[in-house]
Amino acid sequence: MDISIVPILATITGSVTYVALFGALYFQVFLLITFIEKRKTFRAEEHFLDKRNSDKKLGISNESLDYPSATVIVPCFNEEKTVEGTIRSLLQLDYPKDKLKILIINDGSKDNTGKVIDTFSGNPQIEIYHKENGGKYTALNFGLSKTHTEIVGCLDADSYADSQALKIIASYFDDKSVMAVTPSVVINHSRNVLRQIQKAEYNLGIFVRKVLGMIDAIHVTPGPFSFFRREVFEIIGNYKHAHNTEDLEVAFRMQKHHMKIVNAHKAFVYTVGPNTVKKLYRQRVRWTSGFLANLVDYREMIFKKKYGDLGMLILPMTIFTIGTTLIVIGLSIINFVISLHKEFVKLESVGMQLKMPSFNFDWFFMNTSAIVIIALGLWLLTAAVIVSGQRIGTGKTRITIDVFYFLLLYSFIAPFWLIKSVYNTTFSKTAPWR
Repeated sequence: MDISIVPILATITGSVTYVALFGALYFQVFLLITFIEKRKTFRAEEHFLDKRNSDKKLGISNESLDYPSATVIVPCFNEEKTVEGTIRSLLQLDYPKDKLKILIINDGSKDNTGKVIDTFSGNPQIEIYHKENGGKYTALNFGLSKTHTEIVGCLDADSYADSQALKIIASYFDDKSVMAVTPSVVINHSRNVLRQIQKAEYNLGIFVRKVLGMIDAIHVTPGPFSFFRREVFEIIGNYKHAHNTEDLEVAFRMQKHHMKIVNAHKAFVYTVGPNTVKKLYRQRVRWTSGFLANLVDYREMIFKKKYGDLGMLILPMTIFTIGTTLIVIGLSIINFVISLHKEFVKLESVGMQLKMPSFNFDWFFMNTSAIVIIALGLWLLTAAVIVSGQRIGTGKTRITIDVFYFLLLYSFIAPFWLIKSVYNTTFSKTAPWR
């Protein structure tokens, strides 16, 4: 092995790292500046929501307000531990009872899910159906065939809707151009470090999804409580298998048909995050693999002006980020292996003389290399985005321990599912649901 290429590889790795960090920094700045530029629109939206929510305080009942008729589809597969809580959260929604229908679809569960949901069979708001297992998208399509309400949404059987969520979401449909509304998804019970990391990640997602909604670039309608006008499915068709990520594909399809998707940042849905690294890895491999596979399916949208910021900025930036991350990881591994080989050559030449590494800390020295400064700037901006997501969602502005966990640990675990996802996409492998 030619060890003379080590400095060259180190230079290339450093250069690509600069590019990757600069791209990530640019995107974070873009998000923050876009939000600042759109703050008047955001404040007007907040004012509208406050006025809507004050109607009840003024003595105007839900039944007197002009809310659209709504159906919530709950697809279930082996969710005996969580589905009861999911259904009860829907029954507690602050929404006109005569305008809300809940469809529970048991998609061939092998556990006691069917028995649990059957205990709700006497409720007039609830319809229960049992079908052979065919996957989530088939359960959703079965539900669509049973509803004729103005809006229709989905709630995963491991998630719980806030009592005000549907009322807030429904208010966005006052704008006739809005065809779908996504909620703010937050982690429920973030008791361990892994869920703390996810809590920060989801707060970051709240901010990103809000900004993407402002520029008509939302490309995923999350399974937990996204709602659509019923006519959307009449125009573009029902859900598809879509590499086990039907919520991604339907959003891509809507964007391709220039249908407006917005975000209701005050509509909260609580979901249970994976509590082990293995479960988180499998979930994120499915999500990321599905995104990449759908991106390949809708590649004609990339760099097309008619798809606005989604086609010209968001999707290309995603490809850029994934590409540079993989290159940095690959070069770093190669550089490490060659450097390790170099050390073995030394040991063979001069004998086994191992010394414990020594570390000297100098209070008067600070690493001021450009790469360190850029990385530090990226960390600070990421923290600002996470806190901003917390702010627009809950109204609270504070840096909590989950932010530090995310900044310190996320970048070490995310590359593992990214590499696996790229492998799955390259070789057309579908990530399993669980």
